[in-house]
Amino acid sequence: MSFGEIITWPFAKLMVWLYNLTGNYGIALCLFALAVNLIMTPFMAKSKKSMMRSSRLQPRIQELQKRHEGNQQKLNAEMQKLYQEEGINPMSGCLWSLIPFPILIALYSVVRQPLTRMMFVAQEFVTTLQDYFVGKGLYEAAAGRASAYQEIELAKLTHANWTAVTTDLADKLDPNLLDLDFSFLGLNLGDQPQWNFFANTDWSKPSVWGPALGLFLIPFISAALSWLSMKISSATNPTQNDNAQAAATMNTMNLMMPLMSVWICFVMPAAMGIYWIANSVFGMARDYILTKKYKAELDEEDKAKAAERAAKEAEIETKRAEYERLKAEGKTPLNTNTSKKKLQASEKQKLDERKAALDRADRAARRERLGIKETEKPASQVGNRRYARGRAYVPDRFSNPEGAEAATLAAAEASENAPAIDDAVEEVSAAVEEIQAAADEEVSAAVEEIQAAESEQE
Repeated sequence: MSFGEIITWPFAKLMVWLYNLTGNYGIALCLFALAVNLIMTPFMAKSKKSMMRSSRLQPRIQELQKRHEGNQQKLNAEMQKLYQEEGINPMSGCLWSLIPFPILIALYSVVRQPLTRMMFVAQEFVTTLQDYFVGKGLYEAAAGRASAYQEIELAKLTHANWTAVTTDLADKLDPNLLDLDFSFLGLNLGDQPQWNFFANTDWSKPSVWGPALGLFLIPFISAALSWLSMKISSATNPTQNDNAQAAATMNTMNLMMPLMSVWICFVMPAAMGIYWIANSVFGMARDYILTKKYKAELDEEDKAKAAERAAKEAEIETKRAEYERLKAEGKTPLNTNTSKKKLQASEKQKLDERKAALDRADRAARRERLGIKETEKPASQVGNRRYARGRAYVPDRFSNPEGAEAATLAAAEASENAPAIDDAVEEVSAAVEEIQAAADEEVSAAVEEIQAAESEQE
């Protein structure tokens, strides 16, 4: 058995079994299409669900595209993360959509070579049949491309002369030979549709032009159903793609695929067109059922995910409110994830702040006991230079423009003939230096007391 026969063997056996079951070649083809769709349903169901999930992610994908516009690397990473979270493989739909094509090619081989690829008749007997019909004057051997469908012609002649063949070739008869009738609804599915049959038909005989017209319509019916199938699929799986180029490409494909099916059905036996029609009908039914089923499932999943997100957000908001309350009360819990070095730095900063506060309070108290009063400093003073920012300087001239003019005039009047240097600053600094030495000892003692108290609390 050749490699081609191994590939076509399961399809051939199924076709023979269906033909023996129904006794009708056209019905066997329709049932074959049904069987293929049933076998493919588990795989197509997975692809369908993935596509529907991807469609529902389009708003979030568009949000990512706006957020990371101009950063394609970051966008790809975020989209990959989103797909992983949702359990979606973007390429899964493409993989399963390619499987029907090998099946179509295998079926074409079975239809084109019904003797050797469908019935598995030996090639020697095919030659015997050909010589027999040539000898009877019923068949003229063809060569080249004209011989592509010679087995169909031999199968039709065998059916028409079944009794004579089985009698005359009884000693050479192949046990796998089948009385195959290509008739279906008054059409011969072994014939090819003719696009120019109008010019070559006897319109006076309905028995002649009727089947010819039926064969002619098969490619167009197939194309119409193929187009309708894609429209239904697009309607049930909206991509919400704002990319005009991508939308134009999709529309072109939706137009080109049906046109290709018209051409294919005209260059192949009508049996392929019947299969294509049946496959489109069953495919639309399957798509409708799967869409209805997974829409309900995904709606429930979306509700569960929305409830989970709402619960997480509520939990985060509760923790945030509790943290703010503790922070306001000065009871913020210690973050166990904070490093020891950061904790030490934080404690040192708190200690320094407390020490500075005690230092300021002590200095203020000593100044008060010594009777040292600091003179009022103008807002323009820097160091001992009283008017470093200008004699008419007003700090809130921009934030309070309404009173800026009067305040400027008042500042200028107050500073008129006043000394530019503040001598009191140097006097206060000298007094502070005298106090500093004594204050240091008291501050150090206070700090030690604070540290001791904190150690006892811990």
